[in-house]
Amino acid sequence: MRKANLWKMLFFALVCSVLLVGCSDENGGDSEKGQKGSDKEIVIAVNENFISMDPHNTGDTNSNSVQSAMLEGLLGFDSDGQITTVLAEDYSVSENALEYTFKLNQGIKFHDGEEFNAEAVKVNIERIMKDESLRLNSRGFNLITSVDILGDYEIKVTLKTPYSAMLTRFSVAKMLSPKLIKENSDDIPKSPVGTGPFKFVEWVQGDHLTVERYDDYWKKGERVKKITYKPVPENGSRIAMLKTGEASVIYPLPAQNLQELEGNKDIIVSKIPSTIARYVSINTMKEPFDDVRIRQAFNYAVDKNAYIKVVNSGFGLPLDSVIPSKTLYYVKQDVYEQNIEKAKELLKEAGFENGFTAEIWGNTNSDTMKGMQFIQQQLKEIGVTVEIKSMEEGTLSDEIFGAQTPEEAKLQMWYVSWSSYASDVTNATKPLFHSESIPPNSANTAYYKNTEVDSWMNEANSTGDATKQAELYEKIQSTIYKDAPWIFLGVDELLVGTRSDIEGIYVDPTGGINVSDANFK
Repeated sequence: MRKANLWKMLFFALVCSVLLVGCSDENGGDSEKGQKGSDKEIVIAVNENFISMDPHNTGDTNSNSVQSAMLEGLLGFDSDGQITTVLAEDYSVSENALEYTFKLNQGIKFHDGEEFNAEAVKVNIERIMKDESLRLNSRGFNLITSVDILGDYEIKVTLKTPYSAMLTRFSVAKMLSPKLIKENSDDIPKSPVGTGPFKFVEWVQGDHLTVERYDDYWKKGERVKKITYKPVPENGSRIAMLKTGEASVIYPLPAQNLQELEGNKDIIVSKIPSTIARYVSINTMKEPFDDVRIRQAFNYAVDKNAYIKVVNSGFGLPLDSVIPSKTLYYVKQDVYEQNIEKAKELLKEAGFENGFTAEIWGNTNSDTMKGMQFIQQQLKEIGVTVEIKSMEEGTLSDEIFGAQTPEEAKLQMWYVSWSSYASDVTNATKPLFHSESIPPNSANTAYYKNTEVDSWMNEANSTGDATKQAELYEKIQSTIYKDAPWIFLGVDELLVGTRSDIEGIYVDPTGGINVSDANFK
């Protein structure tokens, strides 16, 4: 991976998407299939603009969400974020985790009439593996040594080294029309052509992006005729759109505006456990944080339930492992329940009976400030004075990832969050806890180093045996949680507001929006 720059992007472009759906009657519906939404339009408003429609070079959730309406991969994710087959009818992984064989569904066409087959898959995969400028290249596809067509609808991909997260990568890598790739590749970021339930219509930057139902979609079903995505960054405006019916669904639903919706029979509010973990990273190589008793004391000092109530407006769950509960191979740990006396006892054992002064870093976001102030108040109870240092994201990133060695690092604590696909336990652990991932190489900002954990991660990444992987990740979680390189805080619950006349739209644990079956009831 591209070291510092990539990890800056991953941390500071935090996974966040917004879904709003508004409906309006529209004449001229030409479907002969009698669909309920055959002549209607849904408006989806998001909190930020889209960046690119190139599925092989996307780093933000909003863009991914829009792409998912038009594009599909060999594999995909269900509503719980777990891997499922899509364009592939079936797949198998060799015992040495180097060969991935896919049997493809037949009778599928791209929106431009091109046939979906093994050759189309080969063109897509080779595009990613040969172009280092594409984000997916460095996420497993650079490990591919060959793409072999075994038949019109069967293909085998071979890696040079095992990579346990590769199935997740195949789920993320959506298929584009081979004609588009070969003849008009410059158009991919702005007007993609896929096999999905909706086809691209237009994108007016900063205003809207519109897709229209593809009536020859290979998965039959009733769907709305048109969806228009609109960026609506102001929370109050999104709430107003939901209340008036201009929007049929909003995500994220701002918790501070939730009270406005109480008692409204036309609106349904849903809570979705996410894969977004919130924590304070502690520099385990800097005194006095190199003493595990100090780090455990911090965890015992912080009331996780109070954190969720105060900082997350009551929407969330305690972070009871090093990964959120929706992540593959998650194992619940014994939570550090608040115990002020135990925390003080640990400080005393470590030689800091009278406490000390520490510094916590974070960006200037108002929610981040609220979180840091909460940590400041909680640690004050055990005699630790916390000084808050907030910085613009660019400056903060330079301060954290600019240090070339642990000795140069000035970081003591960092209030931050991390999110991965539910099926990608590798990305939920290795970048954060493997010693090879210490900055500037990657995102192990706790400077955590445990040779056993390193070994277990390496072994888990080199085997295709799911049972063995589960055993290894159980040990990884247990060991790290006890070593306490973080103050484990919470896991976000995503709030979604939906008009009661809409169905077939859901938000997955990563914040992605699925509209494959979007319609009116």
